[in-house]
Amino acid sequence: MSVILGIDIGGSGIKGAPVDTRTGRLTAERHRIPTPDGAAPADVKKVVAQLVEHFGLPGPVGVTFPGIVQRGHTLSAANVHADWIGLNADALFTEATGHEVHLINDADAAGLAEARFGAGQGETGSVLVLTFGTGIGSALVHGGVLVPNTELGHLWLRDKHAETWASDRARERDDLNWKQWSKRASTYLQHLELLFSPELFIIGGGVSKKADKWREHLKAERTRVVPARLLNEAGIIGAAMMAAGSDPALNAELDEPATAGAPPTRKSRG
Repeated sequence: MSVILGIDIGGSGIKGAPVDTRTGRLTAERHRIPTPDGAAPADVKKVVAQLVEHFGLPGPVGVTFPGIVQRGHTLSAANVHADWIGLNADALFTEATGHEVHLINDADAAGLAEARFGAGQGETGSVLVLTFGTGIGSALVHGGVLVPNTELGHLWLRDKHAETWASDRARERDDLNWKQWSKRASTYLQHLELLFSPELFIIGGGVSKKADKWREHLKAERTRVVPARLLNEAGIIGAAMMAAGSDPALNAELDEPATAGAPPTRKSRG
């Protein structure tokens, strides 16, 4: 069975839905529960357990986390409770739900989903997915393989901290119009272009809903720039892909392209 539950932990809401991991499509309507104040581990695990119970699916569960994830441990906590730092979150959620849970960074999940089923479908080279919102998340995917935890929003552009200067929050804070914001974001993209030479930039996060406002202004020197396609579903889809990749039978099944032009994909374990 290729339908896997994906759960996306966000700053304001925790969302889940079953995903057909062969097509990248949700098989039921998303269910959203507000993120508990402070987002402490004990409170968040209860919400994740509620979502698992709500859908009642068997098998593994994929969960995104807004921070660094290594081997199931959460190593940073920029917008959630500090108790997440160093926590074995895979074990926490597995115990709370009674299901085998696999955690992945939220931007990495969006990157996997966009690379396989979204704007990067069919790309065989390097794809860099950037999520512009409260900060700037990043996911680097090459040939369908994720390089996890890139955290490129924390680069410095001379004296400018990238996400503090060029995120969507910075646009709102500094009352920038879209052309002004695009000038900042273009500077950031061109810096990344020098470092990684991707073949495609995919622009996700909150700004992807308003691509008509910035698309003609946001430019790299030689790399194509396109808006994300999966929008708010990307994290859920990527989380489900992560969990599916943990199962040998499903992983073998998913190595076969789901649609014409889609490259085989091996998922990183984060």
